[in-house]
Amino acid sequence: MASDGREAFYHGTDTEGQAIRRPMSPHLDVYRFRLSMALSIGNRMAGVVSSLGAGLAVTWLAALAQGPRAFSRAQRVATNPLGRLIFLGWGVATTYHFVASIRHLIWDSGSRFEKKEIDADGRRSVFVTAGLCVFLTTAFVILTRLRNKGTRA
Repeated sequence: MASDGREAFYHGTDTEGQAIRRPMSPHLDVYRFRLSMALSIGNRMAGVVSSLGAGLAVTWLAALAQGPRAFSRAQRVATNPLGRLIFLGWGVATTYHFVASIRHLIWDSGSRFEKKEIDADGRRSVFVTAGLCVFLTTAFVILTRLRNKGTRA
């Protein structure tokens, strides 16, 4: 009899301590890849990137506390094109993680578990994230230009 990976069993015990055979959890090859899977993976990655970005922000604040020379060096790193791209990525990741967390809070309340609702909310969360990122980036650029204009006068 040929052994199929999906028919493999874990050995375990039931609540009374009796030995039982438990089926293994199905793997990705069993499921069709869906938007909700991609968003779940993305939410986990966004959480990691958001945490790493917070570390960068603390480093920037530490340079501010160390004085003008250290802060000037940190500003050069933060304002070069790669630094700006990193800060933008951090902002997008943090925004998406925030939006996805609200989605999870809704699920924690016991709502919106139908497949149709999950798919619709997933698309909505992508659009809300994109809209918030565009809004925040635009506001940041406008405020930066206004501040720079005020310091030149």
